[in-house]
Amino acid sequence: MVNEDYEPTEGEEKVLDVLKRGRESSGPWGRANPLYIREQTGIEKGNVEYYLRQLSTAGWVRKLTSGLYEFKEDPREDG
Repeated sequence: MVNEDYEPTEGEEKVLDVLKRGRESSGPWGRANPLYIREQTGIEKGNVEYYLRQLSTAGWVRKLTSGLYEFKEDPREDG
């Protein structure tokens, strides 16, 4: 269940941006590991892990397996 009232922090927005990249193209998108997110954003390891936990708890991101996360939903967007 997605928490529609959750307000992502600036750091969490950066994580979401990485997960959403490429969705307008025909290629794969929506999945990333913490290392890739760190490389793309410059956010420190502990913070990336914290942001992913917070977004997972809110239902916006899902942990697929150890070290792999998937964008689920952003309730602020239409459709």
